[in-house]
Amino acid sequence: MAIICENTLSSMALRSLLLDMVQGIDVVCYKDIEAFCKESPMVAHFFVSATTLFHNPEFFQPYMRRTFVLTEGEASPFIQSGFRTIDITVSEQHIVRQILEIHGSGHPAGHSANNHPSVNSNANEKVVGEYPQLSLREKEVLALMVRGDINKEIADKLNISLATVIFHRNNICDKLNTRSLGRLTIYAVLNNIVSLSDL
Repeated sequence: MAIICENTLSSMALRSLLLDMVQGIDVVCYKDIEAFCKESPMVAHFFVSATTLFHNPEFFQPYMRRTFVLTEGEASPFIQSGFRTIDITVSEQHIVRQILEIHGSGHPAGHSANNHPSVNSNANEKVVGEYPQLSLREKEVLALMVRGDINKEIADKLNISLATVIFHRNNICDKLNTRSLGRLTIYAVLNNIVSLSDL
């Protein structure tokens, strides 16, 4: 996959999310189309800034179904032209949702924990495939976390104490080796703990 975007921070953040979502891919960031063309790599998917697409429509037109435009808000001109878009001005969790929707539409067979490791496990953890095993209660807490519930709401819904919620949250983050809500969302969706429609 190639990310062609002038904003280095946006490129690196998107690269990190993509690497979390799909095993065995190579994601390379380029500052502009010229840098990409110098290397001429084989690319399955392009993630390009709206500016890059706007200045190079003839290059991306043949790859329309494999090109995702990184927009800042309103994207109707690109959508009307047939390109799929990802709004990078929303929260990390919403970006993850957009990517998962796109990824799911391109892979109708769905995702399984065996071929999509999204979070690194610690060597000492119990592992199923390449995933640390979460307890049933941890899965319930994780589902509520990624749906946007705060600790107090989780405690009330599960009828447990606030201290217990915090304990479970810490265990989940330790087992999945991340505190990023976006990455936790990726894990929850790819492991059928929540569905995209729940988010």
